[in-house]
Amino acid sequence: MKTYITIILLFLCTTNLFAAEFESDGLRYKILSEEDRTVGVSKCIEYGYQGYFEIPKKVINNSKTYTVISIERKAFYNRSGLTAVSIPNSVTTIGASAFEGCSGLTSVSIPSFVTTIGASAFEGCSGLTSVSIPSSVTTIGASAFYRCSSLEKIDVAENNTVYASIAGILYSKSLNTILLCPEGKKGKIEIPSSVTTIGDYAFYCCRGLTSVSIPSSVTTIGDYAFYCCIGLTSVSIPSSVTTIGDYAFYCCRGLTSVSIPSSVTTIGDYAFYCCRGLTSVSIPSSVTTIGDYAFSDCEGLTSVSIPSSVITIGNYAFSDCEGLTSISIPSSVTTIGDYAFYCCRGLTSVSIPSSVTTIGDYAFCYCNQLKSVYCKMETPIKCGTLFGVDALQYAVLYVPKGRKSEYEKVDPWRNFWNIEEMDYSSGINDIVVDNDFSVSVWDGIIYIDGIADHVKVDVYDVSGKNVYSGNGSSIEGLNHGVYIVGIGNITKKIIL
Repeated sequence: MKTYITIILLFLCTTNLFAAEFESDGLRYKILSEEDRTVGVSKCIEYGYQGYFEIPKKVINNSKTYTVISIERKAFYNRSGLTAVSIPNSVTTIGASAFEGCSGLTSVSIPSFVTTIGASAFEGCSGLTSVSIPSSVTTIGASAFYRCSSLEKIDVAENNTVYASIAGILYSKSLNTILLCPEGKKGKIEIPSSVTTIGDYAFYCCRGLTSVSIPSSVTTIGDYAFYCCIGLTSVSIPSSVTTIGDYAFYCCRGLTSVSIPSSVTTIGDYAFYCCRGLTSVSIPSSVTTIGDYAFSDCEGLTSVSIPSSVITIGNYAFSDCEGLTSISIPSSVTTIGDYAFYCCRGLTSVSIPSSVTTIGDYAFCYCNQLKSVYCKMETPIKCGTLFGVDALQYAVLYVPKGRKSEYEKVDPWRNFWNIEEMDYSSGINDIVVDNDFSVSVWDGIIYIDGIADHVKVDVYDVSGKNVYSGNGSSIEGLNHGVYIVGIGNITKKIIL
């Protein structure tokens, strides 16, 4: 008997469920209120529909008239044949993903009573060229117009109290935040001084953007803010910015240089990943964390200065930076992440300070050109695989004076074929004396004695590249490594 009752109850529930929806003229409707006689469009059931579609204001079912007040979630999802749609002015809500993937949609008119545009409502509508937001709209969900690759501008009614349009860019008045720059936007953009935040995904995939001027009012560059802006060649980050978010400049391949101001404390994960045009980066002394993959695959990067404020170098932070020739890790660093300098094939020298307590797996693997590893830790820490075969065979591991026997007992250091001691405690790394002039190194600075001020000095790295040319008796700013100091026909080899 109980079984029959259960079956009857399930049947009644199912019947009521189907009774809450009905179909008419290619659309399925969901009854929202029987008392108010309101419905929402829940699905376009004509999958292969082509061209223009007009959503009715009213619809009849079982001799009852209903008013259409919403377009429900995924109602027209992936209807790529749809080219234009007319939404009646009775509609107040356009649901999440309502028109997502309608790649053929070229025009849409949002009526003046709509208050909410849901998340991803028009995402992937690659045929849209412009959108007008009426004054009634108070909520626009995340990703509402993402992947609209032809969208050139977003217009917002002047009397809208929540949103505004700045040169075709969507802006939140209450948050003082850039929300979305249309992907089809081209050329140069100047952000006004009222903006304090460049929001997450704000300039996402704006491939035609060539330069952007960020005002000094901005404090935060959000996650994915300039993601894949491959045409961006220059960006000026003001000294007001404290945070560069995750993926902020991901794959901005046109960037050749970037100046990070001293106000920035955090460089997020993947922040400059695959910025292959970058040749140099100056990281200010305010930064304490370099995120995972922050500069990974920046193959054009030839020099980077890591300041003494940095505590953590994240996983893969500089992996695949094949142009790097030397790197000096400051004495503030305690953690070097997994694969941090993995596959830096041009790296010839690296200096590891005594402050380091953790070095992640494969941190320096496939750095095939390594010639010198300066390890200043008094007590060697046991690690997994850090170096490749070439480095173990051919590089010289320089350890603190009197500590060689300890290093020869601990992995991975004992795997080096060449281990030499160096007196790091004195602050003097190397000195070359000659009747003509003397060259000394103290605390990272090269000092030259016995020459006149006007005498030209050249410094070359081990590959023969000229890294300094000028006058003077002191030279600073070079990374640790082996150098040749030349004056006229006389050269001196020093270790910095």
